[in-house]
This record gives sequence, structure tokens and C-alpha cells, in this order.
Amino acid sequence: MPATSPWLAFVLAALAAIGPFSIDTYLPAFHAMGEELSATPLQIQQTLTAYMATFAFMVLWHGALADHFGRRRVLIAGTGLFALASLVCALAPSIEWLWIGRALQGMVGGAGMVVGRAVIRDLYDGEHAQRLMSRVMLIFGIAPAIAPMIGGLLLALAGWRAIFFFLALFGAWLAFMTWRFLPETLSPEHRHPLHPVLLAHAYRRVLGSAAFVLLAGSVAMNFNGFFLYVLSAPAFLMEHLGQTAQDFGWLFVPAVIGMTAGSALSGKVAGRWRAQRTIMTGFAIMAAAAVSNLLVSSLMSPGLPQSVLPIMLYTFGMALSMPSLTLLALELFPTHRGLASSCQSFLQVGVNSLTAGALAPLLWHSPLTLAAGSAGFLTLGGIGFAAWCRRGGACLR
Repeated sequence: MPATSPWLAFVLAALAAIGPFSIDTYLPAFHAMGEELSATPLQIQQTLTAYMATFAFMVLWHGALADHFGRRRVLIAGTGLFALASLVCALAPSIEWLWIGRALQGMVGGAGMVVGRAVIRDLYDGEHAQRLMSRVMLIFGIAPAIAPMIGGLLLALAGWRAIFFFLALFGAWLAFMTWRFLPETLSPEHRHPLHPVLLAHAYRRVLGSAAFVLLAGSVAMNFNGFFLYVLSAPAFLMEHLGQTAQDFGWLFVPAVIGMTAGSALSGKVAGRWRAQRTIMTGFAIMAAAAVSNLLVSSLMSPGLPQSVLPIMLYTFGMALSMPSLTLLALELFPTHRGLASSCQSFLQVGVNSLTAGALAPLLWHSPLTLAAGSAGFLTLGGIGFAAWCRRGGACLR
């Protein structure tokens, strides 16, 4: 398949969608799982933590493995193992087995996101890379909207276990699509050994780079400002907004409309705006959304559509800035793109895991605390980007 095939963006987006599908699809089933497995809400919440903790650890290795074995092998193996892990979840007889299955899903669920970004940088530079990254995000953005709706429908039709059978089929389908349509983009002469000492030096070089940590940390914090609502969706929608398990689209559809519009704009301005201008415009939009969210949560009763419109604006700004921030970080290490992508994902998922296990349960008790938490994450992301600028990021040139 030529690298310019229209299938490329679709396959890369589908691979990246493993993450949203692994998290969002089963959110409507929390109550049903708790009843059948005799588990408390906190124990069910920890299924997210189990997934994200192993996800965060393994994303450090997906890139290094892809730099050694090639992109296709790692992606095919990862998606195939994800299908098997999903079957463990579907057949879990207890909450402990569900934790195990979710941890296994997390171990392989990040390969698509990590290696997919490396594939883009293998193929393209500059504005072409930004356009493809934006196109991938445009397609990928649909996943968080349809995943909870699919989960709610499967829950109503066949129970919560059907959701994990669906994820098993999704993983198997991705393994086939990768084998059939994704080219190998890393030639043998550009591969790196898996020598532990060399890897340790490479990881230390990437994670020891202040510029990389600031850029990747900014991406992580900005995304977490939205992801906080994903993790808190059952409480936000069902408790505060009075919706049902089949109504998760009220949060995810507006959010994804914002995300797809922001990704489309990012692709349109590629090559016309400097990366720094795109990023700062995205930050300005996210800041306006955060202020609006705080005002709505403070002065108005929770309800539709006022409680979700600021989230849509936030995801618009987030999606506008994310491709440029991501590419700026990866461009710092052109000879170790897979490993750098792993480190970037590790920072992002590490923040997500902390939020899932500790912060979200503390903040989901009211719309105002959720809005304040989201604004706090955005502030940290802005501080990180501003610090990168002061170190010579040339934001105003």
C-alpha cells in the first residue's frame, strides 16, 4: 500500500481509538457490573485504574519495541493480544478477575497510539505531518462519541459482558486491518537494538530533556482537563444532569463535535500558521471555555445544554493545539521517534491514571468542582507551554 493511500489515516485513527473504546464503551455499565459482581462503586472505578496503570507502564516499551522489531509487528501483536484480554474481561467471574483482564488490556492497549504517531513522523515532516496528524485526530475524535452509545446499546440488549465481547471483536478486526493495509515504515537499517544499557541512556536522554517534558506535559494536562469529564461521566450525567445509561451522548457528542472541528481547523492552517500561533490560539479558546464552565457551574443550575457547551468549546481548542504540540515534542528526537512517542504517552497516561484513581472521585461530587479541576489542569498545561517558550521555543517569532 502506498504511504499516501487514503486507508492510512483511517487505520491509524482506528488503532488510536483502542484507548477511547477501552474506557468509554463500558462506562454506562458501571452500575450493572457492580450489581452482578457484588462490587462497590469504588471497586468498579478501580477497573479504570487497573487499565490505566498498566497502560502507563507499557507505553514506555511499545515505542522501543517498534524501533527494534518494526511498526507492523508490534501493532499486529498488540491488537491481537488486546482481543484476548477483552475475552478475559467478558468472562470474568469476579471483580478481581475483571481487574486482571483490564490490566491485561492496558498492557497492550497503548501500542496503537504510540506506534501510530511514530508512523506519521516516519512518513512526513512539517505541515504534511500536521495535516496527517489532524486527519487522524478528526477520525479518531468520533470514537469517544460513539463508544458510550455502543456500550449503552449493548448493555440494554445483552448485558455488560457483551461490551467486552465487542471489544474482543474490535481488537481482532484491528489486527486484520493493520496486517492488510498498514505498510512497514521503519527500514531495517534504521532499527535500534534492545540492549538495556542503550535503552536506559535513550530513555534518560528523552525524559531528561526539559523541552520535551514541558511540551509533552502540556499535552497531558490539556487533555486531562477534558478527560476528567470522561472519567466522571457516570456521576456528571446520571447524578448531576439526571440522564440515563443510554444518554451518554449528551456529553460525548458535543465534545467530539468540538474535537473534530478543532482537528479540521488544525489541518487547514497547517503550513499557513506557525505551530506556535496554532498552539496559542488553542490555549486562548480553552481558557475562554474554562472561564465559561466556571461561570455556568457557579451561577446556573446543572442541566442541558448549558453544562456541556463549555466542554465542546474546550475540546475545540484542545484539538486545535494538540497536533502541533505533539509534533514539536517528537521533532526533538528524530532518530528515536518510537521511544519518544512512548515517553510522551507515558507522561500523558501517568497523569490520566492519577486522575482516575484519586482526583476524579474527589471532584465529581458537583459540576463546580469538576469545572475547577478542569481549569486547574489547563492552567498547568499553559504554564508548561509558557516555560517552553521562555527556554527558547520562539513562540512569538
